[in-house]
Amino acid sequence: MKVLYLTGYKAFEFGIFKNDHEAVRYIKKAIEQRLLPLVEDGLEWVIISGQLGTELWGAEVVFEMREHYEQLKLGVLTPFLKQEESWNETNQEYYRSILARADFVQSIFNKPYEGPEQLKMKNKYMIHKSDAMLIIFEAEKDGSAKYPYYEALKQAGNQPYPIYQVNFDDLQMAAEEGNWSEQ
Repeated sequence: MKVLYLTGYKAFEFGIFKNDHEAVRYIKKAIEQRLLPLVEDGLEWVIISGQLGTELWGAEVVFEMREHYEQLKLGVLTPFLKQEESWNETNQEYYRSILARADFVQSIFNKPYEGPEQLKMKNKYMIHKSDAMLIIFEAEKDGSAKYPYYEALKQAGNQPYPIYQVNFDDLQMAAEEGNWSEQ
């Protein structure tokens, strides 16, 4: 596997509104735990669409892992131009800092947002451009992560497309491990 699509819930779907929220540490730890064996097995690219939450926190994990795994690269394939335009200034700055450190940045649609069809096409495009998916998703919890997840299931029905899932039990375990190691 060379390319992994990393996605999941947006920050507000977790009830998180600041990147220094304690839970972000555990989400990033859970992402790292799932990424590490894939990176050690030769993963070269992690691609995201640049959404606030799982994707940008995952980008930070990739940046940290690059210190030990130089082959690892981050690609940001935004669904459309200026996706951050309606975000607050803090989130815009955070987003731009991620883009500045990414190895590749491009928009799927070279125009601003026009409608939900662009987001639907983004999911198909990201899955088509990747060999597997890592997603923070829980079937019982509704949210935006269901759209790429169900699109990935369709792909997996047609050809090998592994879906690595981080669920809320995994996040709870990462939090408990983090609390134990701090004592």
